[in-house]
Amino acid sequence: MNFPRRALLPLLLMFLAVPLPSQSFAPPAQWKAEWVATPDGPARDFDVAYFHKTLMLDTAPSQFVVDVSADTRFELHVNGQRVGAGPALADVHHWRYEVYDLAPFLHSGENTIAAIVWNYGTRAAVAQMSARTAFLLSAEDPANAAIDTGSTWQTSHDAGRGLGSLRALGYYAAGPAEVMDGTKMHWDWDTANAPGDWKPAMPIGHAAPRDSQDSPTPWMLVKDELPPMQYTPESAGHIVRVTGMEQGAAKSLDESLTIPAHADATILLDHSVLTTAFPSLELDGGAGATVSMTYAEALYDAHGQKGNRNEIEGRHIAGLRDVIFPDGHARTYRTLWWRTWRYLQVEVKTGDAPLTIQRLQGFYTAYPFKDVAHFTSNDPELEKIWQTGWRTAQLCSHETYMDTPYWEQLQYIGDTRIQALISYGVTGDDRLPREALEAFRDSLIPEGLTQSRYPSNLTQMIPPFSLMWVGMVHDFWQYRDDPAFVQSLLPGTRGVLDWFTRHQRPDGLLERIPWWPFVDWSPPDYNGGVPPQEADGGSSALTLQYIEALHDAAAMEDALGEKFRAQDYRDHANRAAKALMLLNWSPEVGLLADTPEKQHFSQQANSLAVWLDVIPHDQQKAVMEKVLGVDANGAASPSTTQLSPASYYFRFYVARAMVHAGLGDLYVQELQPWRDMLAMGLSTWAETPEPTRSDSHAWSAHPTLDLMTIVAGIEPGSPGFQTVAITPHLGPLQNVATTMPTAHGLVETSYRKEGDHWTAQITLPPDISGTLNWHGQQKPLNPGAQTLTLNQ
Repeated sequence: MNFPRRALLPLLLMFLAVPLPSQSFAPPAQWKAEWVATPDGPARDFDVAYFHKTLMLDTAPSQFVVDVSADTRFELHVNGQRVGAGPALADVHHWRYEVYDLAPFLHSGENTIAAIVWNYGTRAAVAQMSARTAFLLSAEDPANAAIDTGSTWQTSHDAGRGLGSLRALGYYAAGPAEVMDGTKMHWDWDTANAPGDWKPAMPIGHAAPRDSQDSPTPWMLVKDELPPMQYTPESAGHIVRVTGMEQGAAKSLDESLTIPAHADATILLDHSVLTTAFPSLELDGGAGATVSMTYAEALYDAHGQKGNRNEIEGRHIAGLRDVIFPDGHARTYRTLWWRTWRYLQVEVKTGDAPLTIQRLQGFYTAYPFKDVAHFTSNDPELEKIWQTGWRTAQLCSHETYMDTPYWEQLQYIGDTRIQALISYGVTGDDRLPREALEAFRDSLIPEGLTQSRYPSNLTQMIPPFSLMWVGMVHDFWQYRDDPAFVQSLLPGTRGVLDWFTRHQRPDGLLERIPWWPFVDWSPPDYNGGVPPQEADGGSSALTLQYIEALHDAAAMEDALGEKFRAQDYRDHANRAAKALMLLNWSPEVGLLADTPEKQHFSQQANSLAVWLDVIPHDQQKAVMEKVLGVDANGAASPSTTQLSPASYYFRFYVARAMVHAGLGDLYVQELQPWRDMLAMGLSTWAETPEPTRSDSHAWSAHPTLDLMTIVAGIEPGSPGFQTVAITPHLGPLQNVATTMPTAHGLVETSYRKEGDHWTAQITLPPDISGTLNWHGQQKPLNPGAQTLTLNQ
């Protein structure tokens, strides 16, 4: 990809600031730097403020490390160059600070240190927590304390930035639209002689780390261990429709386009695939004009339906809309927060002066995952499914995982469990999963449950998601080799299971539980995502999720914790399993009912019951054939009993039950819903089948993991991936090749069908052994490369 030369210098400087310094000074028990605020601005309502400091240096330093934070967000500039932005999302009891080495940006003489700090106030995204608007910068070396925030810093407000109205469809929890009035904006705020009404910053208390004796301010500071988010220039998209003026030769807004005076023009861009980026609009002239930018995952027809995402004709855009009022000068307008779009529509209404769009580009942002894994086969569509799932996972990974980058930007446990597994399997990078696991631990309420999503300024409780957090901890224990980290989370898992144990009925089933007992979107029986229950509970699906958490916790307690707890967990799980088969199993139907009344049946409950061996092994295959609607040969054979269907999300658990029942070779044919989404032009996976609110929901991305773990068959053979268990399910495929990172190195597999046998080439990391399970036979695998011949 070729970028303009002028874009490379700030990017190069930014990345120079990213690596951890060779020498680091541990933060003291209390920083000498003070949090500062504006003396005349709102503390908790919307505000955009600037903080400015002139630093004199005799010589250019070789190292100049600072800790930086703000409430709620900052972007730091040194001598006009962007250094970085933050802080990462968190609660005030674990408020993040970022670490930068400013040396590459500094020179001898006068240096300008400046930051833009903003707080959306009551209009903030639900994921954004806050105490009040403030800024902090502290030198780690006491010799550089002249840069510390305090009353020597200057501050000013930006009167030209405001918030716009929301034009989105469906439930929306992300940040607000923005309004930028160029005639009032604070331009050149990061220059040596920045114009404006500058006043001394107001100190509001010294900064303190989380483990200090007393915190004089609301923020208990924790170092952000994540790398900086990506900030890479990219095209905003290609022009697909222009109204109100001649398009001319312009194919994109990477090149300049002039809109004449007294025009009302609309330019629609298609990025081809969904992106998450900061839009950057360079304008010249156009005094008195109005420019708006509307962002959407897809276009809508006259009935409000999306249909094929590639279709343009007869469709309109609807969604979040930023508005700009140019001041007639050459300016670059950038939003404070990033946007999500495949389609971006620019609407321009000019007055007496023409307006030139010099360029509209995006600065792509997401967590800087590196895709180490790959998957190929003789079915090219499977590779598209793999890549589309990975794109979905990337766009839903920022400072936290996110259910959807457009609509909510919230880190939910149910979604995050799948996202973390994809991260392990594709990248081997566990830094974001660690912070997610800790965030949910930090969300624990006194009763023992985690919150359903965190960070979040609105409390939401989904008790089954607390059980899934236990599963997330177990997943980490299996895939990553850090038992001490797992041990640190066990007190939290104990609290969760103690809460559920108090809600286990004497007969073993769960009683009705408070809050939102969400399991899956499966109307009409799973009303609001809640499975059928009786007056006193008795839900199979909820009880089964409890059993899964008990099994996972028992294994961890046996190895890392308290063995008496492990036995107690197994006793509770056995009692629940016996109750399910005694009270909810229907011998006449041959399925587990959703409740003892046996009025409803679901794919969700029966899949979990098979996966967890609640249903006896000799009946599991027959049950899963009914769940999947196939006969003994895998051909379509719809069940005579109506079952509530599993959503894209819950098919993750259906797939595990299918494999457990010996039907793993059907996995490839079960990917038809994802093939259908590709045919609909989606570039990321949708939240639900049509009509869907969200076109990018990472809980639907699990085929990217399962093509490696089910089809290629690569899974941990023991905790920490100390051994490897490979059980391929190749189904109709003729060849498959996969590389997957583990905690100890790469596992590579290649399978090729040759006549009446398969040739398998398998490479394990050094010092790691394993087994190959093939049609009931186990073959030992040694470290390094080996070739095996496998009979049909």
